[in-house]
Amino acid sequence: PERRGFSPIFLCAPRPGDEVMRPGPAGKVMLMPEEDPTTDYIMVATGTGIAPFRGFVRRLFAEDTPAAAVYKGEAWLFLGVANSDALLYDDEFQLAKEQNPENFRIDYALSREQENKNGGKMYIQDKVEEYADEIFAKLDNGAHMYFCGLKGMMPGIQDMLAGVCEAKGIDYNEFIKGLKKKGQWHVEVY
Repeated sequence: PERRGFSPIFLCAPRPGDEVMRPGPAGKVMLMPEEDPTTDYIMVATGTGIAPFRGFVRRLFAEDTPAAAVYKGEAWLFLGVANSDALLYDDEFQLAKEQNPENFRIDYALSREQENKNGGKMYIQDKVEEYADEIFAKLDNGAHMYFCGLKGMMPGIQDMLAGVCEAKGIDYNEFIKGLKKKGQWHVEVY
């Protein structure tokens, strides 16, 4: 018997004129606020979690949009993958960085190619931690922080942030609660 997965059925079975339902995540978690053009965006992705941030970067730096016309903040992308050959859309990100050096930054965590400060593999939480002081200052000033990718990244991120909070004398739970209350904390993991 022939076995067909969801994608082949979804892509090949419909005939011209058929109505097709498109499943997928819905909601407002990954929306980019555009009320204040000086807002900083900190984007943390693993693997294919880069997709919404590609949209953010295109909206801010590649497309003719109202947001792009007035954006004065800094969009900072952290991408974690195993190897440099797994960097998705890197040509687009490098072009955005070249053309907007004051407004776009990108940092990579390449777990099979880089080492963290303890000599272990460089995971996304390690790369973010390298800039903890700067990130916390940005969050204190209203930056929005986004996470997208495999849900397995979040425990490491949360542990790292809790450790940074402890070192700074900040109550981690209250800190995250405050970010959520102000709409600065956005998580879409799977």
